[in-house]
Amino acid sequence: MSPTIFREGGFRFYFFSREEPRMHVHVHCADGEAKFWLEPAIELAQTSGMNDRLVRAALLLVQAHEHEIRNAWQQHFGT
Repeated sequence: MSPTIFREGGFRFYFFSREEPRMHVHVHCADGEAKFWLEPAIELAQTSGMNDRLVRAALLLVQAHEHEIRNAWQQHFGT
């Protein structure tokens, strides 16, 4: 299961239900995917197919929606 948190700017932001416990978010767009850590700070964990411009755009959206992402994580995983 991979619940969608939100969609914006051609990106889908979501979790995988049974991955790892460290807080993070996955981002998907037509050109590829990325994963961003939220702890201890927001940073790129990995990317596949996304160019630097797309990674920066996704990062800005993760930063802008950090509170929403953290709340969704806590609701989904019960932490």
